[in-house]
Amino acid sequence: MSREGSLDAPTRHPIDWQNPEFYDLENLDAELRRVFDICHGCRRCFNLCESFPRLFDLIDESESGELDTVSSDDFAPVVEACTLCDMCFMTKCPYVPPHEFNLDFPHLMLRARAAEAKAKGGFPFVQSQLAQMDRNGKMAEKIAPLANWGSKRGNGLTRPVLEKAAGIDARADLPKFAGETFTRRARKDDAAGLINVNREAPAFGRKAAIYATCFVNYNNPGVGAAARKVLAHNGVESIVAYPGCCGMPHLESGNIEKVADNAKKVAAAMKEHIEAGYDIVTLTASCGLMLKFEWPLILPGNEDVKRLSEAVFDIDEYIVDIAKKEGLTPGLQSVEGGVSAHLACHARAQNMGPKSVEMMRLIPDTKIDVVERCSGHGGTFGVMKETYDLAMKVGKTAARNVKKGENKYVTSDCPLAAKHLVHEIESMNGEAEAPALPTAQHPVEIIARAYGLIE
Repeated sequence: MSREGSLDAPTRHPIDWQNPEFYDLENLDAELRRVFDICHGCRRCFNLCESFPRLFDLIDESESGELDTVSSDDFAPVVEACTLCDMCFMTKCPYVPPHEFNLDFPHLMLRARAAEAKAKGGFPFVQSQLAQMDRNGKMAEKIAPLANWGSKRGNGLTRPVLEKAAGIDARADLPKFAGETFTRRARKDDAAGLINVNREAPAFGRKAAIYATCFVNYNNPGVGAAARKVLAHNGVESIVAYPGCCGMPHLESGNIEKVADNAKKVAAAMKEHIEAGYDIVTLTASCGLMLKFEWPLILPGNEDVKRLSEAVFDIDEYIVDIAKKEGLTPGLQSVEGGVSAHLACHARAQNMGPKSVEMMRLIPDTKIDVVERCSGHGGTFGVMKETYDLAMKVGKTAARNVKKGENKYVTSDCPLAAKHLVHEIESMNGEAEAPALPTAQHPVEIIARAYGLIE
């Protein structure tokens, strides 16, 4: 007799992506129907994202009101709406392993995308090109001002062309490229002796290799610079390492093989730092999730991947660890204006607690308002024409909560999520009303500001 739900801690099975049955469409359809029928009977997840309302509407509007009269051809919109945020698996579903029903909805959506691409002979072209983060970043670095002009929202010359040719919604706010990468900047800072480790700090002796992440490296090196300053102020020697992208953009489209290639490359390169006694610190929640959890499920037999997964901290998690074990360097001052702290889904999915909030609450006399709802961004999900409106719909509640807080800053462990929330608020305000928008920040930038390390 099956149990009605489970109180056991969720566990995940390795992704069986190298098994030919993984891509068998008939086998996949049977599993989709098995899982969808269980979801239909439960419906706890109805308010998490658009996948579930789409599924339940399909069933409710069918001839029988049950899954048996829903055509498998109608499943595509359900799969499309999943952002792989993992919130259903981690926070809602009572039937995840070790329950005998064995549900893993996000990884089933991943399988569906992988199988569809296999059947069609390739992955969606535009998403595949956008996912080439290192190639795109290296190209854009050389022409950053031109690239940023062309991608600027409101550019009536380029954005309509980009929408028509590439399917990138003209209304979407695209990330800007830095003229100098974080890795290049770090090398210059080290050569000039600008990173001075505080030998009097309680945590002096720690060593951290910062995994730059593609977004920080190419788009927002200021986050990395702030992290290095905070770590140095707290006695932590740091180096910057970036062997390549974690592959999350490829995972979104179901290209698991490409993710595995990236994982092997990065894990092999980071091995020397682990052996030299460095903790590995990542600067965005999505990358932390990939290195800690997704990579070991994709390559369960790879020792480099396993060892890396056990050595990785998110930057907020790492600073909180210092605070608890050695204590932070004194001198944190209040941050005026308050902070709306968005909890990124990929941080929540790591099941480590709200570390960004825990870290920022170490700052005295500072207003911190927590926002837990999804921002709706989801990587390319928030910029593509076919999903932009849906992304804005999903993120509306979180944006309203940020707006209601009337704080000067909005932070997120996912920098793109913070930017998306600002864009949502700007869209809500409209042309006639123009109150000051919150400034999007990474939580570590708030700590750096509280220490007086950045302005």
